[in-house]
Amino acid sequence: MPEIKNLDAVPDEFTDDPQFITKMKTKYLGAFAGSERIYVNIDYVKPGAMSVKYHSHSLQEEFFLILAGSGSVRIQGEILPVNQGDFFAKPAGKGIAHQFINDGNEVLEILDCGVSDKNDIIEYPDQDILFVKNQSAVFKRGSAIKGWSTDPNT
Repeated sequence: MPEIKNLDAVPDEFTDDPQFITKMKTKYLGAFAGSERIYVNIDYVKPGAMSVKYHSHSLQEEFFLILAGSGSVRIQGEILPVNQGDFFAKPAGKGIAHQFINDGNEVLEILDCGVSDKNDIIEYPDQDILFVKNQSAVFKRGSAIKGWSTDPNT
């Protein structure tokens, strides 16, 4: 039988950067609850920061809901405002690149849910980079590279 969890009781091992020292932290709620195929995260993005590098997924479908704050989402080359209560889905394999930008004055909180796939290929069009998830390999138009990071704030 599943165990009922509480958002305020998520242990540090299910939160990257529990002290929120960097520009973004994520609570991995699905992993904490024992989810095996879907992920449910809450991303916290400080003012002036970005959630991720602009990217799309080949096999990972995603759903986003703004829980608190305001900012922008860069999606398919457009920058659109987002506010508390706004949400959208992003089907896999459609080449729909996205990135949240906190251009507001408070922490932007985003519920980020989806179906994870170990065979996903993530494209970062701004850098002309492909990340092959099941190989943990990064390629720049055919050439393997080392030392590249998905962190947009470094």
